[in-house]
Amino acid sequence: MDSVANIILYFVVALCIVIFSVLTVTSRRILRAATYLLFVLIGVSVFYFQLGYQFLGAVQIAVYAGGIMVLFVFAILLTHRPDQKTGLLEQHRRTVGISLSVLSCVLLLLALFFMPLIGGESLSASIAAGNDITMHDIGKAFTGTDRFQYLLPFEAVSILLLSCIIGGVVVARKR
Repeated sequence: MDSVANIILYFVVALCIVIFSVLTVTSRRILRAATYLLFVLIGVSVFYFQLGYQFLGAVQIAVYAGGIMVLFVFAILLTHRPDQKTGLLEQHRRTVGISLSVLSCVLLLLALFFMPLIGGESLSASIAAGNDITMHDIGKAFTGTDRFQYLLPFEAVSILLLSCIIGGVVVARKR
């Protein structure tokens, strides 16, 4: 009974995440889009709790769903009127956006299944060989400094995000 309830909860939360993700990027009202994003982030934290990672779930709620959403709401209220509707995108911008999204998804799936991840083997090769992949192995691959480990790109992304935050503050101060 417990596993059936977990499976049902998983699919309900996954469906909610997909629906609110689509609503986030298609909403013309910026405050509603931020609210939908909040629901997506809370849904991800439900997945962490369901997997038994209570600390990650709590961090997801505290940092992302809490801190980032407060930052978004204050930035939105300082730069836009909340009831203001955004304009529709032109057709060529929409086409470019959709095609770049599809290309990004394809590249991410190819990277996931064919780039070396654990012990120099790709994920698809590890699954085909019947190797058990644990969360410890994935965490070690992402935070290690050996060959085929991804600490340097992880730190590069964190520097990029920090520069985006600083740029956002500079732009907000100039208004």
